[in-house]
Amino acid sequence: MTGSAEPLTSCTEPPAPCAGRRRVSFLIPAAIVAALVAGLAGEATGVERRFTIAFANLTEEPGVLLEGTGFTGREVRESFVLAARTYPVDLVFYDNHNDAHRALANVEDAIARKVDLYIQYFRDSAVNAEIARKLRSADIPVLAVNYPVPGAPLYTADNSAAGRVGGEALGRFGSGAWKGQPVVAVLIGPLGAQADRIPERAQGVVDGLKSHLPTVTVARIDTRGDPAQVATLLGRFLAANPGRKILVAAMDDTTALAAKSALEASGRLADGAIVSHGVDRSIHGGMSDHKEIDPSNRGSIVIGSVAFYLDRYGYDVLPLALRLLRGAPLPPRTATHHKLITAANVFLEYPPYDMQ
Repeated sequence: MTGSAEPLTSCTEPPAPCAGRRRVSFLIPAAIVAALVAGLAGEATGVERRFTIAFANLTEEPGVLLEGTGFTGREVRESFVLAARTYPVDLVFYDNHNDAHRALANVEDAIARKVDLYIQYFRDSAVNAEIARKLRSADIPVLAVNYPVPGAPLYTADNSAAGRVGGEALGRFGSGAWKGQPVVAVLIGPLGAQADRIPERAQGVVDGLKSHLPTVTVARIDTRGDPAQVATLLGRFLAANPGRKILVAAMDDTTALAAKSALEASGRLADGAIVSHGVDRSIHGGMSDHKEIDPSNRGSIVIGSVAFYLDRYGYDVLPLALRLLRGAPLPPRTATHHKLITAANVFLEYPPYDMQ
């Protein structure tokens, strides 16, 4: 994209988060007054009020993965397109290109278009503060995705909670299937990726593991974002731990699959159990893809993966946006409901007809 918006006529595109504490005031914001008046007018005519919502995505650059998962910005955008089909909204899409100047230009364009609400997905706190100021001056409400915008409700992944879900799953398996046997755990992936909040995820895993295996030793292997390093680094770890069972906590699905290959290459599949994070298509597959997590593959050493649902953001965020536009209160923060996806429940979350 060049920086111009992509409007959507009818309900074919984007979503939003939760609300921060605001000062009590006897003045009702103009945006809320307008929404209420429009709503009453709609009731009188029997026509439901439609809203124009802008979604400024973090980046839609091909191949760029978001939030330490295997999801792209294009998949996030598509989730808004699909979710919007059932709501009275028209969407305008912007690509922030992970660039401060582009993010500021996008909000200026949205203000000129007089959108009803702006959804901001951007990492830079200073830029988000300036965008909040501009939108406040224009009486346009804003929702934030994953990174706070001052005064705006936030919808966000909860890496600490997601990691704990994965750690508890590994801990339960280790304390049950391998009770009384020597067990060691290893965290593997881009452990130092602060921007994607991987350290929070890793600490959550440790906390979950320790809740079931308080004395387990937890090693760390930092791939520095290069899954090709998994075979070598994990291979060395396996060689240094003969005769032990290995609980592997992979920070993302690509790393999990590489870890499985490393265990297989070392002849240690029977000694390993893996839990991952993300649940992107690389692990649950499409209709004609190999599916590591699948009801027909219950013998896999990949126990499951903790869902981050970036491909479902629109379904979570758009309802929040509409509540805000209709004057309903929102909590300051709404977190993704992370859950472990396994062979037993994958078709409930990602049915075969949804895997095209």
